[in-house]
Amino acid sequence: MDPLAVADLAPLAPLFADPAIVLVVHAGSNDLAELKSRYGFTFASIFDTSIAARLLGARELGLEALLGTFLGVTLPPSRQRDDWSARPLTPAQETYAAADVEHLFPLKARLTEALMARGRLGWAKEECEALAAQPAPDRTLDPQAFLGVKGARDLGPRALGILRELYQARERSARAFDRPPFKIVSDEMLLAIAITVPADPAALARVPGATPRMVARWGPMLLDAVARGEQLPGADLPRIERGSRPPGSAAAKRRAEKLKAWRTAAATREGLDPGVLLPNRLIGAIADAGPRTVDELLAVDGVRRWRVEAFGPELLLAVTP
Repeated sequence: MDPLAVADLAPLAPLFADPAIVLVVHAGSNDLAELKSRYGFTFASIFDTSIAARLLGARELGLEALLGTFLGVTLPPSRQRDDWSARPLTPAQETYAAADVEHLFPLKARLTEALMARGRLGWAKEECEALAAQPAPDRTLDPQAFLGVKGARDLGPRALGILRELYQARERSARAFDRPPFKIVSDEMLLAIAITVPADPAALARVPGATPRMVARWGPMLLDAVARGEQLPGADLPRIERGSRPPGSAAAKRRAEKLKAWRTAAATREGLDPGVLLPNRLIGAIADAGPRTVDELLAVDGVRRWRVEAFGPELLLAVTP
């Protein structure tokens, strides 16, 4: 279905909301967030093949890799760099788009078999239920979101001010053109521009990673943002307050270190990526909460029931003084 050609996608709403119909996706978090936000869809039953593969300890999580591993299928050449807003789609694009989904049902079947053999099907179901229930993202622009760009906190005030202008200009363009921000300009490119401070298109074209297409299409927007950042009064430049976060208690820090040590050993034993077994955010939350019982552990925000059922006693032991 071409969402640019179909004026009304509302007939899909009851399909997505029907718990008897399983929607199979691969790494669908961004797609689902867009569908929730744009169309107000709700989702009842999701099976995400990427989530399933993570819980099986797969090293390569791309769809092409999973299809090759579990089904022996080879996808046609990638068209991910194509401009998918252009119409009509080419035969190669249509073939790629179809191949991107036509193998998901047999892949789900194979992954389900593997999860059942490992006793982890319930894990996948719970994670997929959480993905389905995740609320639509808030489209309000966080004025501090630019600090999330990797490397931003290493910049001085002036470069940080330029980065803030670049980030906000990119967000406005993404909304105006209805495109994901990373499809406009990547975070890495924003950081590089903030550091090099190009003054004209020729200088912008010399920034590592810049492409002629990017300079032609987004150059004026980027250069205007750089100019605004350079003209900011010193008092208006952003500054990062070092050490402004309240330090955690010594006990919480000890619990976090013990949880990290447990995770390292348990991840090896279970054949899982450490971040899948226990993400850093959960290590911090559990360490701060210091649960003493299974119920207290389950009450920690973000801790899934499957983690408590499979590893609850071990986690409680790790945070016991």
